[in-house]
Amino acid sequence: MAGFALAALALAGCGGGSGSSGSPAAATMDTSAIRTSHSPVGDILVDGGGRTLYLFTEDGNNTNSMNCNAACVKLWPHMVGKPHAGAGVDAGLVGSTKGSGTAQVTYAGHPLYYYAKDRAAGDLKGQGIDKIWYVLNAKGAPIKKAVPASSSSGGGGYGY
Repeated sequence: MAGFALAALALAGCGGGSGSSGSPAAATMDTSAIRTSHSPVGDILVDGGGRTLYLFTEDGNNTNSMNCNAACVKLWPHMVGKPHAGAGVDAGLVGSTKGSGTAQVTYAGHPLYYYAKDRAAGDLKGQGIDKIWYVLNAKGAPIKKAVPASSSSGGGGYGY
C-alpha cells in the first residue's frame, strides 16, 4: 500500500491529472523533424508526424537539469533523436541535453516531451496540465492558452 501511495505521489509531482489507471499506448512518435502546426491555441511545435510537443516548466531553461523523473517519463516521454528543423522552426533553436543517458531533444533550451494520452497528430490533451505542462510556439515560449472546449483535439487541461 505504501508503494502505491509513493508511486501516485511521484506521478502527481510531474503532473498528469488524476484518476489515471495507467498510461495508454502512445501515438507513434516521428522524431525526424520539429516543425510548427496550426492548433486551437495557435501555431505550436510538433514532431515530424504532427504529434504535439510540450515543455515542463519545472525544467526551467536548464538543459542539464531535467526534473521529470522516471515515473513522470512514463506519462511524459522525452523526445529523443536528432531531428532537423522543419517548416516554421528556427534551426538554431534545436538542440539536445548534455546529461547522462540518451540525449533529449531541446528547443530554445527547453527539453521536449510528448504526452502519452495524445493518441493522434494534433491532440492537445496535455496542454495546461497542473499549470506546468504547455505547448511551445516557434520562438520556444510556452503557450498558456486553454484548449477551447469545442475543440475535438483538446482535453480541457487534465488529460482524462
